[in-house]
Amino acid sequence: MILGLIDEAVAGGARQSRACDVIGLDPRTLQRWRAQDIGDDGRAGPRHPPQNKLSAKERARVLEIANAPRYRDLSPKQIVPILADEGIYIASESTFYRILREEKQLVHRAPSRLATKRHRPEEYIATGPNQVWSWDITYMRGPVRGAFFYLYVAVDVWSRKLVAWTLEESESAEHAQAMLAAACEREGVRRDQLVIHSDNGAPMKAATLLAFLQSLGIVPSFSRPSVSNDNPYSEALFRTAKYRAQYPRTNFESIEAARRWAWWFVGWYNTEHRHSAIKFVTPQERHAGEDVAILAARAALYRAARAKNPKRWTKGARDWSPVEAVVLNPALNTEKIAADAA
Repeated sequence: MILGLIDEAVAGGARQSRACDVIGLDPRTLQRWRAQDIGDDGRAGPRHPPQNKLSAKERARVLEIANAPRYRDLSPKQIVPILADEGIYIASESTFYRILREEKQLVHRAPSRLATKRHRPEEYIATGPNQVWSWDITYMRGPVRGAFFYLYVAVDVWSRKLVAWTLEESESAEHAQAMLAAACEREGVRRDQLVIHSDNGAPMKAATLLAFLQSLGIVPSFSRPSVSNDNPYSEALFRTAKYRAQYPRTNFESIEAARRWAWWFVGWYNTEHRHSAIKFVTPQERHAGEDVAILAARAALYRAARAKNPKRWTKGARDWSPVEAVVLNPALNTEKIAADAA
């Protein structure tokens, strides 16, 4: 009968491995049965119930307590310790959970909203400029309490260059679309070349903006709600901006003053700021491919200095090789896992 059910599922379009998973059968076992011409399920199954199995009376007691008015709004993780404080032990938390699951009673018991599982954003790897951008909006205090200006920025993840910016009095998808359209034209972005990552704000997920990105063959990517670490490049950029000595400690007197500051900051950041994550070259140098020659010259200088005074160097010369790839939202940090395991 088992073999017949699997054959029927496969004939209906199911994969054999998936059909085996559903009935708890290893595909290799199925192959062995077919070779031996067993004809049906060859598994004997358990001959005796487990010795530590709860009796019907104990099982009923678990259900009675879990559904009692005092405990029905609590999880087994709360119920079992309360009983223990009263000198009562019936079963473990896992047994409570198993019995409730078997009786279709394992449901969310609290009045709060059921927790939603959020999957990590897809991993993207940039090996050159204009492959992955990150964009976001930050608030800048205006002349009146409670009034703000909005700084829109787009940063190239690989080079850290600010490829686009605008400063407006309102937050809207239209401003973002105009900024990104101009940046794509200026950078010569081709169709199906670029991924643009952002958080989950209303302007980022507006239908008009998504339609615009789709028309250019740009892949949109989004952070999980309220997880700033999913968009680290824009967040780090805003921190750099707002901790500059030139950033006003109070507010901007006008939007013109705010734009003048933003114009200065973008120029400084792209052409003067030596970024630590890209071996202390400027974003503009890396974006233009000039960093390779700069870092090679530094490496040669360090080798010469070491050769001149070898006793001053206890280890090898500093590594000035360019950063080859930059990862947005890495899927798995295997180095950290290995370190933790050690």
